[in-house]
Amino acid sequence: MDVTLLGTGGPAGFPQADCPCAACARALGAEARAATSALVDEVLLLDLTPGAALSAARAGHSVHRVQQVLLTHPHDGAAVEAPPELPAPVRVPDGRELTLLSGHRVRAMALDSPGTGYAVTAPDGGRLLYLPPGGAPAGLGEPDHTFDVCLLDVTGRPDALARLRAAGAVTWATEIVAVHLGHDVPPGAELHRRVAAAGARAVPDGTTLRAGDGMRTLPEVPEVPRRTLVLGGARSGKSAEAERRLAAFPQVEYVATGGRREGDAEWAERVTAHRARRPADWTTTETCELEPLLADDGPPLLIDCLALWLTDAMDRVNAWDDRAWRSGAPQRALAERVAGLTGALRRTRRMVVAVSNEAGWGVVPATASGRRFRDELGRLNAAVAAECEHVLLVVAGTARVLRP
Repeated sequence: MDVTLLGTGGPAGFPQADCPCAACARALGAEARAATSALVDEVLLLDLTPGAALSAARAGHSVHRVQQVLLTHPHDGAAVEAPPELPAPVRVPDGRELTLLSGHRVRAMALDSPGTGYAVTAPDGGRLLYLPPGGAPAGLGEPDHTFDVCLLDVTGRPDALARLRAAGAVTWATEIVAVHLGHDVPPGAELHRRVAAAGARAVPDGTTLRAGDGMRTLPEVPEVPRRTLVLGGARSGKSAEAERRLAAFPQVEYVATGGRREGDAEWAERVTAHRARRPADWTTTETCELEPLLADDGPPLLIDCLALWLTDAMDRVNAWDDRAWRSGAPQRALAERVAGLTGALRRTRRMVVAVSNEAGWGVVPATASGRRFRDELGRLNAAVAAECEHVLLVVAGTARVLRP
């Protein structure tokens, strides 16, 4: 199976006409994208977009052999007129299957939003899943196979990828390509960084993907780091970045180290806001006992945050008391706790994204205990970073890679 991406952009293309945003202004060269459309083995066209024939010719293909044109989602504005060499486009009812003269089989998949997804099986056994913008499967059940290639809205609906992974329809051997790309994510390095974190990639228009017996190439699957540390200041966007990194994975366990604060309405509002933006299938564990969680097998862990874990650790060893600290006992006890945490992080088999505050860049704390916390947090961050394959610093909502 050859799958040629005639376009990889959103329904209006990218950049959008007359849009003054910074993302559209930077969408140049390979980052400029026509509306998403895919040509399968030159016999099946998924989504009819303006200039499809010209886009195919630029990619070294022709639409003259196309036997079927399928639409996936409602289009705003006037309908795209089909070129005379193409058959009239149609949408297949959910659950129905059609077979082309070429031997390609297409099954329509029900979605949780307006539109239709298509699962395509080629005569050579290659399997493709194509989902429209903003679409996710309504229900998968037990899939009878996994897909070789998956084209979907990774940036807009990462939960769709999580559902496919949970059902086993997508594995680490699946080539996952982000399509329907628009100005919701800055183009260039930031786009590629974000989709890579989901185990996907973004490719230029005209790219051909291959799958099937005797034809399949190894998928260019980005290496997703198993341990990631996300650093940042207050309201920098570090928690949102950490959550986004795991949004495409199922059944994430969110570890909240802040615990409960009885009678603190403002803290309750913060917790409620955090929970509201998490996917529904994530679970929340409120604890500072991280070592047992890291030792267990299970789904990905999101730990938010290490600064609160350190606060609890210093409470337990009486590290806030100046006289006790000078005795050396709290220092040794705290060092043991940090060593236990970093050792557990080194040994864990789970995917982990940990969040921590980056402190000490501003006003020097007025108290000895405040300066002590600042120093110990810096040491903790350095020790945890040493155990992580990937380290990010978030400033003003922008993530910078410190360790790729």
